[in-house]
Order: sequence, then structure tokens, then C-alpha cells
Amino acid sequence: MNEQEWIIQELERLFETSQDYKQKALLQEAIDILKEQDLRKEQLQGELDGTLWSPGNWGV
Repeated sequence: MNEQEWIIQELERLFETSQDYKQKALLQEAIDILKEQDLRKEQLQGELDGTLWSPGNWGV
């Protein structure tokens, strides 16, 4: 489990135990932001890999 997965797991645990609507909303948004960041990171890594391995970009 990486650090981001651990943070999401802890935020989800806090979300489940919270009784305050505003706190639950904040926790849910934090979870959503972290998941979106992870998705975008994966997409950018794939884009970078594709660009680096494209023969048209090698400049030979």
C-alpha cells in the first residue's frame, strides 16, 4: 500500500465515523481529489511513455 492509498483509506474511515454533514462533505471531496490526481498522474505517465517511444519524435 502506497502513501496515497493509505491517506484515502484513512479519509474513508473518518468519513464513515463522522456525524457532521460539512465534515463528511469535506472528507468526500478530499477523497475525490486524491483519486482524480492519481488518475491524471497515470494518464500523464502513459502520455510521456508514448511520446518517448514514438519513432517520429526521436529526431534521427
